[in-house]
Amino acid sequence: MSDGAGSAVIERAFVRLDEGQLHLRRLPASGPGTPLVLLHASPASSWFMQGLMIALRAAGHDGEIIAPDTLGNGDSPAPAITDPDIPYFAGSVARLGSALGFERVDVYGTHTGARIACELAAGHPGLIRRVVLDGITEYPDEFREEVIANYAPTVVPDEYGRHLIWAFNFCRDQALYFPHFRKSPETRLGGAMPPPEVLHRITLDVLKALDTYPLPYIAAFRYRAFERMPAITAPVLLFRPENELALLNASVARALDLLTDACDVAVPAGDTPKAEAIVRFLKETP
Repeated sequence: MSDGAGSAVIERAFVRLDEGQLHLRRLPASGPGTPLVLLHASPASSWFMQGLMIALRAAGHDGEIIAPDTLGNGDSPAPAITDPDIPYFAGSVARLGSALGFERVDVYGTHTGARIACELAAGHPGLIRRVVLDGITEYPDEFREEVIANYAPTVVPDEYGRHLIWAFNFCRDQALYFPHFRKSPETRLGGAMPPPEVLHRITLDVLKALDTYPLPYIAAFRYRAFERMPAITAPVLLFRPENELALLNASVARALDLLTDACDVAVPAGDTPKAEAIVRFLKETP
């Protein structure tokens, strides 16, 4: 199976891990280069990485590009444990790299994917060459506990299909408020509503993983990124997208103080500016 855009064709594949058949999307290498792993946000899947994959190839990244569905999301199997943490998810990516024969990779992660990328670099330094973090912070304890309790509820299908309506509104509300369960003028986001087609697609991702989608979310909110950043030795690029939550962009300054070798860049909205910034960073000489 494949999805395509232009001359680059995104392939789909399954790779066997202990948990089962992990699903991924990939662009085969068009030339030499370190493989690049893209880690998506919750509660989505690698479907949402396709535009960035195409933009990266257009920007000059010739190495293989891999975008897995996080365990518990998309078409990947559930985690093998009931309460997985971010080190568990990072370990699954490291095991994926081993299964694919990768000795060294670059990694990009956004939101939940950024936490996984952070821990991958901190806990598996021999695997990681360069890191790009897009939307990462560490929440204060009181807010963290409120979010863990309310952000990703367990929803059970019922005979009237109310879970179908819930899923669409859950995805829509995340574009309107942060956190989405606090609907007030103070929590209203200023960005544009995603197109209906995008909301439809992310709703499908939630529905197909209805019983497991909360697991990566909860792990991400529990993760103490600032405690782990000093352990990262690889060069790190931090994004400050113009359409990002102010809280996340404000955290970049703290991260720069904690990381050994880091820089940041402001980027406009869209895949192309991010791809160009990533390729520039990855091509920098050590």
